[in-house]
Amino acid sequence: MIKYRVKLEPDDNDTVLVTAPDFPGVITFGDTREEALHHAVGAFREMIAAKIHNKEPIPAPSKIKKGEPFIVLPLQTEMKVRLYQSMMDKGVRKAELARRMKLHRQEVERILDFHQSTSLNKIESAFAALGQSLQIEVTETV
Repeated sequence: MIKYRVKLEPDDNDTVLVTAPDFPGVITFGDTREEALHHAVGAFREMIAAKIHNKEPIPAPSKIKKGEPFIVLPLQTEMKVRLYQSMMDKGVRKAELARRMKLHRQEVERILDFHQSTSLNKIESAFAALGQSLQIEVTETV
């Protein structure tokens, strides 16, 4: 699970402002705390998508202190983030991953696109092409 700390502050127009200490540029708001956190997930996804588009590293989340607010990236988003990070770590560009997977480059673009739903098989194949496997862990919620 990828969790990012957020800072919630009352705004001057009776809304809740959300910023992200680990991820400058993530700023959003909501009428309530819950709505603000929901909007924050979307803001994180858009900022991460921009980082991927610009071939920039994605900031690592810092440790969350007890009682501190945070967001959790959706599972498919996390898989795509981890795939992108693996590509960066191994120096594999989209065109090279496409070649290894015997796909067109546009298909790899879609795999990494947060606005496109991607089958688990495709994501697993992408990790396999990088010499890695995807593992899922089930934990109790607290």
